[in-house]
Amino acid sequence: MVQSLWQSSKASEFTNGLDQLVYRSNLIGADRRVCNIYGGNTSTKTTVKDFRGRDIEVMYVKGSGSDLGSMKAANFTGLRMEDIRPLFERDAMTDEEMVAYLGNCMIDAKHPRASIETLLHAFLPFKHVDHTHPDAIISLCCADNGRHLAEEIFGNRFVWVPYVRPGFTLSKMIAEGVLANPNAELVLMEKHGLVTWGETSEESYAQTIKIINEAEAFIEARVNEAKLFGGVKHEALPAEVRRQIVSQVMPTIRGAVSDVKKMILSFDDQDDVLAFVGGADAPQLSQVGAACPDHLVHTKVVPLFIDWTPNAEDIDGLKSKLIEGVAAYKEQYKAYFEENKNEGDVMFEAAPRVILIPGLGMINTGKSWALSQVSGALYHRAISVMRGATALGSFVSLSANESYNVEYWPLELYKLSLAPAEAEFSRKVAFITGGAGGIGSETARRLVSEGAHVVLADLNLEGAQKVAQEINDKYGENRAYAVKMDVTDEQAVQAAYAEVALVYGGVDIIVNNAGLATSSPFDETSLKEWNLNINVLGTGYFLVAREAFKQMKQQGIGGNMVFIGSKNSIFAGKSVTAYSSAKALEAHLARCIAAEGGEFGIRVNTILPDAILQGSAIWNGAWRNERAAAYGIEPDQLEEHYRKRTTLLVNIYPRDIAEGIAFFASSKSDKTTGCMLTIDGGVPAAFTR
Repeated sequence: MVQSLWQSSKASEFTNGLDQLVYRSNLIGADRRVCNIYGGNTSTKTTVKDFRGRDIEVMYVKGSGSDLGSMKAANFTGLRMEDIRPLFERDAMTDEEMVAYLGNCMIDAKHPRASIETLLHAFLPFKHVDHTHPDAIISLCCADNGRHLAEEIFGNRFVWVPYVRPGFTLSKMIAEGVLANPNAELVLMEKHGLVTWGETSEESYAQTIKIINEAEAFIEARVNEAKLFGGVKHEALPAEVRRQIVSQVMPTIRGAVSDVKKMILSFDDQDDVLAFVGGADAPQLSQVGAACPDHLVHTKVVPLFIDWTPNAEDIDGLKSKLIEGVAAYKEQYKAYFEENKNEGDVMFEAAPRVILIPGLGMINTGKSWALSQVSGALYHRAISVMRGATALGSFVSLSANESYNVEYWPLELYKLSLAPAEAEFSRKVAFITGGAGGIGSETARRLVSEGAHVVLADLNLEGAQKVAQEINDKYGENRAYAVKMDVTDEQAVQAAYAEVALVYGGVDIIVNNAGLATSSPFDETSLKEWNLNINVLGTGYFLVAREAFKQMKQQGIGGNMVFIGSKNSIFAGKSVTAYSSAKALEAHLARCIAAEGGEFGIRVNTILPDAILQGSAIWNGAWRNERAAAYGIEPDQLEEHYRKRTTLLVNIYPRDIAEGIAFFASSKSDKTTGCMLTIDGGVPAAFTR
């Protein structure tokens, strides 16, 4: 049952109507069984002073594109009720007329555009109104016998309205239905949701919870767990097996769905998902349609269901089914668009947002990890709705044309237009070795600032996690992900890429940056020192690049590698034979990979820095003392020594190298591969030409 989250002591802290509305709205949005993410809307009617100091009646209503769970006072719109009430006398009003009219009713032009369903709230003669999408209520409203069953549950206390897309007509239908029924306590919107109200904010919230629980109790009394979704046809594979399989097929999926625009993926194998995808009726049930109009923009009309018998030995078969399934889905979506399009409509990416696989779970796609999570969260709600609707009768949904007219509805698309514009590295995943260090961390910040998701791989997991947390605090959940990895350990490198496939679906950019440095005269260079440099800077770069190359080929959407070499890649310095030789190996390794990667759209370029002392673990250790001794100066004189030996008389910092990496990883260098770029202030002995 849904629990009331209302706390009288907390609510008493809010003395004005708007703050009380924010509190109530956040409680409603806190439980997704009550209201979808980004869905639903709330309102309050109160009195405020206008700009002339007059008392006027104002309705505050949720602004378009906000989420009830997190919205603040600034996300609500205030409208003058004396301007809105006359609309109830009209017989009709187009969406365009409604939006323009409501714009003139706003008490502050800085407020967001009012919710699509503003008139629903305005026309009802109650101080507080809530419109939500509770799982239990939508189960009832999406059951073929829902209206009849509503009479059993609510008697004459409800108003039922048939499905009509939100706007003036639906708002007036709801108000007229409520006015015609003096016993009305709620409105059930067919295939859509619930409307409740109250004279106080607490009363309105309490009524919402009460009505949901009445419906839920009725449904749960009729649920037969053994027969849910047609009964179990496929058992879920063991958790570790699921992860192993999914990590192997995610790059295949990512490539298949990213032919027009790249997608970020996420994997979900929660219990409700596994129960649904393993059900005998799931292949047919999943194709009935969306569980709520609010889902359509993020989930499309239907998911892609893969008809696969769970078998850990049949990964190649699963990959084939995924490629074929995604291709077929795109063709079906294009046909759906062509059959229903209106003049001026531009088709979205045809790739599925939700992919269901028996025995494994659900894969979600989106232009970001966060939006892939939204698709997944909404499909959890769809599963819950189908569970309830099929316990009551048969699950029904909108027609294809009704669905299209919501998915491509200008008022719904307006919400999407509020999102920040995409940037250079949006939809891309960058894998950075040495991610906890100066160059690695600065590169991560640079790429994320232009839309990337980044993986920080480092032996120093704690340091990588600290950088990832800093980035996520600023840019949002899971924009950065830390993984512990030893670049010299083949299994560790392979495991890291498998983990990245599970988290994001694959990689687009790698920055081969893990490093160390040693210094000793050639005749004093030990085999141990030689092997250490070759293992980390040679073998390590080889392993990281090889596994990336495999994953990029599997995706089939190109890729980008940036190697961090050194001035010493081409300059024969004294007392650094092992280090310089390994760095020269790196530079030539990059050119060799570039030669093979061209046909797959994989570019490989190298940056040659020099003397990056800031934020460097290398330069904060013995290497600083060794290099100072080689030059006959004190360690604290190194930065000035390096500055003076450059042609430009400058010091080089991690952010300078990050800029070079961003250039090579960006579309600005789309036609450049096998190249070396010096970022060293101009050391003549290291000029490449």
